[in-house]
Amino acid sequence: MLEVRDIETFYDASQILFGVSLRVDVGEVVTLMGRNGMGKTTTVRSIMGLATPRSGSIRFENAEIAGRPSYVVARAGVGLVPEGRHVFANLTVRENLVATAANRSGSATPWEYGSICKLFPRLAERAGNMGDTLSGGEQQMLAIARALMTNPKLLILDEATEGLSPLIRQEIWHVLARLREVGQAILVIDKDIAALSRIADRHYILEKGRVVWSGSSDRLAGDPDLAHRYLGV
Repeated sequence: MLEVRDIETFYDASQILFGVSLRVDVGEVVTLMGRNGMGKTTTVRSIMGLATPRSGSIRFENAEIAGRPSYVVARAGVGLVPEGRHVFANLTVRENLVATAANRSGSATPWEYGSICKLFPRLAERAGNMGDTLSGGEQQMLAIARALMTNPKLLILDEATEGLSPLIRQEIWHVLARLREVGQAILVIDKDIAALSRIADRHYILEKGRVVWSGSSDRLAGDPDLAHRYLGV
């Protein structure tokens, strides 16, 4: 579904990514891990058209999307839950959800307001609340729900549970596990190795803008030194 091959991305004269390659297949959950400042968000920005690689290829469903505007990438079926959430502060929860709703995957049973409320009952309770009155955890739920309302073929989450309470983190991991069960392709960035290992098929680790390791959850669990070397835990 998504194939990133040898991309090199710069901010002005500073090179951030050095030949990054990764892939996400249909129905897979794939993680991108690494310490802060290693290039994870820049990789996501490159995929989403928010940063343009100077070289390399990014293909989504066999179509080249590197350098395309972000709205083109979104319309192709890539949904982003950005770092920092960025919910619409001056819209209610319901308005946040319906503002960009679409069935971009062409699903026979698309995510709609009613099904989202069942997935996130807390959002249903706060349907009339403005976006900026929600807690951090509720805003993250809203950001995920808003992306799902576009019915993306691929869902990307940048820092899925960063800064959230243990209870909210657990709820979000439960939601992602449910999405995996229904075949949603997901690329997720987070630091919770145990949770990521439970839900993901494959993992990539970035170090200074390069992929230094990739493999399955079994391989990750079988090499505990990886966490010490590359993830700072």
